[in-house]
Amino acid sequence: MKFSSPKSELASYLNFVSRAVSSRPLLAIMGSIYFWADAERQSLMLKAFDGSLGITAEFNATVLETGEFTLPARLLNDIVPRLPDAEVKMELEKGTEQVSISCGSARYRVMGMTAEEFPELPQIAEDGRTTVLPVEALLEGLRSTIFAVSTDETKKLLTGVNLIAEGTNMEFAATDGHRLSVLQTQVSDAEEMPSVQVTIPARALRELEKMLEKQTEGVIAVQFDHQQIVFETAKQTLTSRLLDGNYPNYRQLLPKDFNRQVTVDRKSFLASLERVAVLADHTNHLVKLNIDAVQQEIVLTAESSDANGQDSLTAQIAGESIEIAFNEKYLSEGIKAMNTTEIQMQINTPISPVVFTPVGGSKLIYLIMPVQIRN
Repeated sequence: MKFSSPKSELASYLNFVSRAVSSRPLLAIMGSIYFWADAERQSLMLKAFDGSLGITAEFNATVLETGEFTLPARLLNDIVPRLPDAEVKMELEKGTEQVSISCGSARYRVMGMTAEEFPELPQIAEDGRTTVLPVEALLEGLRSTIFAVSTDETKKLLTGVNLIAEGTNMEFAATDGHRLSVLQTQVSDAEEMPSVQVTIPARALRELEKMLEKQTEGVIAVQFDHQQIVFETAKQTLTSRLLDGNYPNYRQLLPKDFNRQVTVDRKSFLASLERVAVLADHTNHLVKLNIDAVQQEIVLTAESSDANGQDSLTAQIAGESIEIAFNEKYLSEGIKAMNTTEIQMQINTPISPVVFTPVGGSKLIYLIMPVQIRN
């Protein structure tokens, strides 16, 4: 097995595929990158799999001999980025698992493991389904929800984004039990999609975002069954196991009526929040909002054991004045997910759910539970 590839291209794909390598692999071979060089197609495929997430990338290369080998991912990512910007040559020494690597004046010999031991990626069942999803809508859904997933591994189902798609309608939802972000979008120019309701691990979706960052339009092919889902572009494939279980009925959490409504400039609100948040106590991250209906302004305050600060901004306030408090991290992340000039806050009481929505933008609903203020 013998091939060569420009260092910049090899390093880029190697970096991406390595995201599916576990820092603590279940099997030693899963700490490796699998290489397959195809002389007939003049292509090189890289593959990594940690038992849950699998990533493959295929790209053009100069292949002199067809073959396969594996090499330790950590060592490769130490070597390849430091090579000079020239052609990288790799060759599997016959009768061994040792690979020679050369680029410019640099020479290495690295011991790999038997390629046949590398596990196959899970295959979609015969009764699985295939569809295409618009890349633009998919990226919007991920950016609007993925930040709200839980990081608590004991709440496994909440560590993913729930995706519902049917016809030309798509809905993304994520919650960690303290907040909920839901985006609804309609794709009028897409072909009819089969009914989909799956919960995809956030880790896989973050890698999908990176995979699609250079492809902001068009569609991506998707295959799925009850256990896994596969996203495929021309050069890259991402395979992920799905999270098992029934996702919570989050729609019942959304209040139907509110007695207060606040409209505010998004950037001004975020800037004020960031100014006072530096003083928020690092234990509870609390920021208080004094919403003054008479003065038509919001006063934000935060304090720690040795300092306090406040800032204010004008707002359009309908309903009575109220003081309410939030975890500043939850508040700022939700506001950053909206891209309109103005946003609305819909409020009932200081301890009931508050809903934030962009004014004149996408159908994004961000619900956050206030923090009860204790005197």
